[in-house]
Amino acid sequence: MVLQAIRYSRGQLEILDQLKLPHTEEYDHVYSSTDAWHAIKEMRTRGAPAIAMVAALSLAVELVNLKLSPIAEEVKVFIIEKLDYLVTSRPTAVNLADAARKLKTVTEEAAGRDGATGEAVREAYVKAAETMLIDDVSDNESIGGHGAEWIVNNTEAGKKGQVSMLTHCNTGSLATAGYGTALGVIRSLHGKGALKHAFCSETRPYNQGSRLTAFELVHDQIPATLITDSMAAALLRLKGSSENIAAIVVGADRVAANGDTANKIGTYSLAILAKHHGVKFLVAAPRTTIDLHTKSGEDIVIEERPGKEVTLVKGPRHDGVTLDLAVVETVSIAANGIGVWNPAFDVTPAELIDGIITEVGVVEKDDSGLFHLEEVFKKESSQAKPSTIGGI
Repeated sequence: MVLQAIRYSRGQLEILDQLKLPHTEEYDHVYSSTDAWHAIKEMRTRGAPAIAMVAALSLAVELVNLKLSPIAEEVKVFIIEKLDYLVTSRPTAVNLADAARKLKTVTEEAAGRDGATGEAVREAYVKAAETMLIDDVSDNESIGGHGAEWIVNNTEAGKKGQVSMLTHCNTGSLATAGYGTALGVIRSLHGKGALKHAFCSETRPYNQGSRLTAFELVHDQIPATLITDSMAAALLRLKGSSENIAAIVVGADRVAANGDTANKIGTYSLAILAKHHGVKFLVAAPRTTIDLHTKSGEDIVIEERPGKEVTLVKGPRHDGVTLDLAVVETVSIAANGIGVWNPAFDVTPAELIDGIITEVGVVEKDDSGLFHLEEVFKKESSQAKPSTIGGI
């Protein structure tokens, strides 16, 4: 069974505290939008799709359990103010802003109907948030299917037999409502018997790869190996052929209209390595991650995180033989007083990306080397028939 980062039923929301993984599986109750804001800001929940879901559902829970005004307009104003507040928790992840925008529209339409009541506005919001949760899981499964099919059919390694893949950060069920995006592609390859081996980078400084992706791979019994971020070039050079590495697949926090992609810091360097070593570089993301209002990567705001994430590490104490989960320690790993630059994301230029895997197919560049991402919004989602959207 795939891990669940989000547990929801009407009026109740629990999130898996990802700061305590991989050693402890502990769920936190989320009772309000304020709880969700702090959970997102503190990275107890993370991953662009999961952030959007937790934000949307937290307000749904708050609305169900709160005594609201019977006046539709007052409930509408309350919801919009809360959504604006939630968006400030992670500015780079476009899924959150996209979900907020859609939920505002639902709320405004409900409040504008003849005879609208506060209860009707609340119900419209809650139902819309719940539908988003269902759709996210379905979309991720479609992304996995489309990506796996494309890799098998469109890479030299895929034509030889079972392929190996390299991924960065965490893009699995822990980063989404379920199944995952880039890690969903690896899951789908494994399910089809087409995966030889998965490699995951540790993803400094927050170690989402070593703590979270590795945890999911072990949980799902997918053959996998962890590497440090600085080992990727050596991996491709020394093991690319013997392991039949087909591609590097990553997720995205925002995809600009021209295909430039913001993702976890370290993604850009992997794209450069992929180009040099002749393996495909793929971005797996739902359409909610594509921001046609952002022209290029130059317009993407990059969040900068506290320096202590680089200089300190936290984990259970190890005495050289065993792990003591009852004692969690924070250890300094850098010279005291050193300055730190800690951008959470970097931008990979579209020219380095071979394909963008969405729930409606894999978008390729046209003969001029340009992506036409607006086309993905004209297609219906389908799990049954993987497709390529290229040069349209």
